[in-house]
Amino acid sequence: MNTRTLCTPIDHRLSRRHFLAGLGAAGIAAVSGGPELSSSIADEARKRGKQVLFVWLDGGLSQLESWDPKPDTTFGGPFRSIATAAPDIRIGELLPNTAKWMNHLSLVRSLETQDNAHSSGVDRIQRGDPKNRGVAYPFFGSAVAHFLGSGTSGLPPYISIKPMSGGFFYKDGGFLGAKYGALALGDGKPPENLLRPTAIGEPDDIIRNDIRRQLDSEYARAHRKTFSEANSHVYEMAAQLQKQSHLFDASTFTARDVERYGTHDLGRHLLIARRMLEAGVTFVKVTSFGWDSHGDCFNGQGNLIPKFDRPFAAIVEDLHQRGMLDNVLVIAISEFGRTPRINGHTGRDHWPEAWSAIMGGCGIKKGVVVGKTNPLGTWVTDKPMDIGALFHTWFAALGIDSVTKGYHNNDQPLPIANEKWKPVRELLL
Repeated sequence: MNTRTLCTPIDHRLSRRHFLAGLGAAGIAAVSGGPELSSSIADEARKRGKQVLFVWLDGGLSQLESWDPKPDTTFGGPFRSIATAAPDIRIGELLPNTAKWMNHLSLVRSLETQDNAHSSGVDRIQRGDPKNRGVAYPFFGSAVAHFLGSGTSGLPPYISIKPMSGGFFYKDGGFLGAKYGALALGDGKPPENLLRPTAIGEPDDIIRNDIRRQLDSEYARAHRKTFSEANSHVYEMAAQLQKQSHLFDASTFTARDVERYGTHDLGRHLLIARRMLEAGVTFVKVTSFGWDSHGDCFNGQGNLIPKFDRPFAAIVEDLHQRGMLDNVLVIAISEFGRTPRINGHTGRDHWPEAWSAIMGGCGIKKGVVVGKTNPLGTWVTDKPMDIGALFHTWFAALGIDSVTKGYHNNDQPLPIANEKWKPVRELLL
C-alpha cells in the first residue's frame, strides 16, 4: 500500500453546513443477527480487510480502579483486584465481564504522557503526539480512513457514535482534508432527514444530483480541491447510507443483546457499533463522557466502570464468536489517567505520568501486559512510553508502515507517527 499522499491544508473557514448539506438523506448499513451468522460475517470480514473499534472514555478513566489496581496500599482505594482468564493478569473488581475475556486482550500499564489538560490532552492522544505539533495532524480515525479507505462496503470509512448532537466533524481530517472527517451519529441516531421526501421521485432525484455535480464542478474551478472533494464525498456517502437506512431500526436488536449490552448510552452505542463493524465500516469510534472524577471518585468510577465493562465485554465476545476479532483492532483509552493521591474531595485529579490502556484483536498478542508502575502506582518503572509508541503499534497491527513511510502535506514531508517512537513489539503478533 502506498502510504505517501499529497494533501492540502484545511481551511478552517470552511462552512460546516456546506458539508452537512449532503447528509440530509442518509442512513447506516448494518447487519443484525445472532451467532448463526458467524460464518458468513467472518467471511465478509476477511474480504473487507481490517477495521478498528476505538472506545474513547472522555475525561480520564482511573487506572487504579480498572487496569492497574493497587489494593491495600496508600492510594489503592476501596476496590479489590480480581483474577482474569489470562494467567497472571489481575484487573479491578469493577470489570468482572472483561476479566472473562482478558485472554483475548492486552494491557499497557506504562503510558507516560505530558498533557494534563483536557483541551490539549484529547487532541494529543487522538493525534498520536506528532513531533511537529504546529501542524493540524489527522485524528487516528481519519488517518485509518485515509490509509484503509471504505473497503467494499461503500460506507463512510470513519463513523463516530456519541451522546448528544452529531454532524460531520471535518476537522478530524486535519491536513488530509475534510473528506476524511468523521460522520458523527449523535446519540447513535441516523442523520436528520434520513429518507428522501416522498414528493421527490427517483427521476427527480437523479436530475437534482446531476445539477449538483455540475455546480460542484464549477465550484472546484475557483476553490481548493479539498473543498469540492469533501462536498462530493459527503453526497456519495449519503447515497450509500440511504440505500441501507432500514438497518438503523433498533427494534431488530434481540432482547438478549439489549440485555447484554445495557440500555444506558454506552451500551446502546456499542451495540450500534457492532452493527457498523458488521456492515463494513472501517473505523468506528464510540465516545463516553463523564469520566472526570475530581470529586467522589469511588462512587463516580464505581458507577461508570460497570457501564463500560458490560458492553465492552459483550462486543469483544461477539466479535470473537463471529470470527471478526482477528480483523478488528479494539482499543479503549482516555486522554490521561487519574492521580494516585486522593484529593480532599475524595477524588482523583488528572495524571498523565503513569496510566493504562487496553487493546486486542487485529495484530495484537493475547493476554500480554507491557510496562509496570511502582507499588503505589505513582510512577512508571518499566517500559515507559508516550502515545506515539501506541500509534506506531496500532498502525503496524493494521499493516500500515508508519516507520519508513510518511505523509506529504504540500511539499512538507511529515512522519505518520512521532519518529521518536517505534512499534511496541511485545504487543504485536
